[in-house]
Amino acid sequence: MKRIGITGPTGAGKTTALGALEDLGAHVIDADAVYHRLLAESAPLRADLADRFGPGILTPAGEVDRKALGDVVFGDGEALEALNTITHRFILEEIARQCARAEAEGRPAAAIDAIALIESGLGETCDAVVGVLAPKEVRVRRIMDREGIPEPYARKRVEAQQGDGFYRARCGYILENREDDTPSAFRARAKALFAQILLTPDR
Repeated sequence: MKRIGITGPTGAGKTTALGALEDLGAHVIDADAVYHRLLAESAPLRADLADRFGPGILTPAGEVDRKALGDVVFGDGEALEALNTITHRFILEEIARQCARAEAEGRPAAAIDAIALIESGLGETCDAVVGVLAPKEVRVRRIMDREGIPEPYARKRVEAQQGDGFYRARCGYILENREDDTPSAFRARAKALFAQILLTPDR
C-alpha cells in the first residue's frame, strides 16, 4: 500500500484532488481533523498538555480549552514548539493506526492531507508527496466563495502561506489547478496522476 502525502496552500484544490484518490479506493486522513479529534478524545494527550502548560488549559470538565491553550502558546516560540512536539507524536500514532487499518482492508493507498505536511516531518513518512497549486487570484476567489469572507481578509490568508516555490522545491509531484480548469477536468487530471503514482514501484 502506498502512503501519499497531499499538501499545498488553501484554496488550491486539495479537496478535489483527495476526491480523485477516494475514487481510486484510497483511505483519506485529514491531519487537522485527527488533531482536533485527539484533543477532544485522547486522555493521554490532554494529560501531557496539562503537565506541560498547566491545568489552566483545561475546562472544569477536563477538556482542552483551545482558547486558553492558544493564549499560552501563540507568540511564544518555545511553547509552540513544545505543543507541536507533544501533539505530533499522538498524531503520528493515529495516522499509523489508520494506515494499518487501510492496508488490512486491502486499499491501494492512504492519503494524508496536511497543510504543514512538509514542515511537520509527516512528508518524510510518505512514499510520495504531491503539492497542489493554483494561481493566487483563483485561490483568493475560492476562499471568498467557500468561507464568505471579504477580499482583503482572503488576500491576507493567501499571502500568509508558503509560496509556490516552497512546494515545487520539496514535493515529488506537482498538481497544477489551472485558471481555466473546470472541477471535473482538474479531478480527472488528478486521478490520472494518482493512478500513475500507484503503479510506480517502491524505491
